[in-house]
Amino acid sequence: MPYLSPISPGLSWYEDTAGPRPEYPVLDGDRQTDVVIIGGGFTGLSAAAHLAKAGTNVVLIEAHRFGDGASGRNGGQLGTGQRAWAEEMEGEYGFTRAKALFDLAEDAKAHLLEFSATNDIDIDYMPGQMSVAHKPRYVDDYKAHAEIMANRFNYPHITFMDARETAERLGSTHYFGGTRDTGTGHIHPLKLVIGTARVAAAAGAQLFEKTQSTGITSQGGKVLVTTERGTITAQKCLIAVNAYGGKLEPISASHIMPIGSFIGATVPLGADSKVIPGSESVDDSRFVVRYFRKSRDGRLLFGGREIYAVNDPKDIHIHIRKQIAEIYPELKDVEITHGWGGYVGITVPRKPFVREVMPNVISVGGYSGHGVMLSNFFGKLYAETVAGNRDRLKLVEDLKIPPFPGGRRFRAPLLFLALNWFALRDRI
Repeated sequence: MPYLSPISPGLSWYEDTAGPRPEYPVLDGDRQTDVVIIGGGFTGLSAAAHLAKAGTNVVLIEAHRFGDGASGRNGGQLGTGQRAWAEEMEGEYGFTRAKALFDLAEDAKAHLLEFSATNDIDIDYMPGQMSVAHKPRYVDDYKAHAEIMANRFNYPHITFMDARETAERLGSTHYFGGTRDTGTGHIHPLKLVIGTARVAAAAGAQLFEKTQSTGITSQGGKVLVTTERGTITAQKCLIAVNAYGGKLEPISASHIMPIGSFIGATVPLGADSKVIPGSESVDDSRFVVRYFRKSRDGRLLFGGREIYAVNDPKDIHIHIRKQIAEIYPELKDVEITHGWGGYVGITVPRKPFVREVMPNVISVGGYSGHGVMLSNFFGKLYAETVAGNRDRLKLVEDLKIPPFPGGRRFRAPLLFLALNWFALRDRI
């Protein structure tokens, strides 16, 4: 019987191909520790691994199983830089800070690949990513972006593609141009989750699954995290639940909103397929972005249907196949073996949220679809902070992240209306 995440809909291809997925015990009884981490995704597990390797006593709890949320079910694309283009960050923060944020993201990319190689985690890394324009008026922006990245941000790996090259590299004439980035790639995210947990456990971190936090308090220099079967007392706490925070902590909930994104996996397309012959990953210029890539065994993994509430969608396969057929008409009847989803955390400006939400309690999330490499690295930066060096985390902590408007009652309806308006604009 295949495993189905209780918090994310559908049957994941990653789950079927990740290999052995160890189970960790439920917390039973009280614990005292240096650091308690809430959340067993990329951020929390990475922080646990780096803290434990540095000799810090750490306890991590996860309400379900590691990777049941977006960390184990996402599109697997690393990307380059922050979610916003570097020149957009420069317009808002100035060149010096934009360059520092870009360099931080490059450090994140290098760290993920180095961490995986050093710890013998086979993440199915495949190089290359293309970003493509779904409207002709965006093409000049992509051309300018490639030049800016090479000349201003010292990143020579992005090249412009005209319509002809884009069609050849995609195997589709649906797009009008774009860029190709040879300095990044894509991975099997659940393999990274499983491997990071293994590293953390081997380093001495105490890891617990199926252990939900029922409350957090910070007083008298101590942080208390309660669960149904025990209380954890710590010096510091990391909240790393991202889109799955619910009512756990109100400041994070007001700044990070869950949206659902859904993926379908086809049967292997075969060696003669013209679909993405170079096996790069792809993202497009829609606000409701479509993202797709080839797996190591030649399947098309296609994501693109987003919803802006946490109700499970129906008929994932039907909607994904329809979007595939728009780009690849020859695949209109392709068999989709798996369809699944997960909820990612977004912020109003689509930049990460890092905040000390109460004394000695830091919350990290809101990666806004750019979290595969950033979240793992932010776990490392949190470990640096515990060791006394907050400089790199502070660079992100100081970003301007306003809360969602509408308060607790109206946040979700207002976001639903706004983002569906942007989805409508994508089509006209």
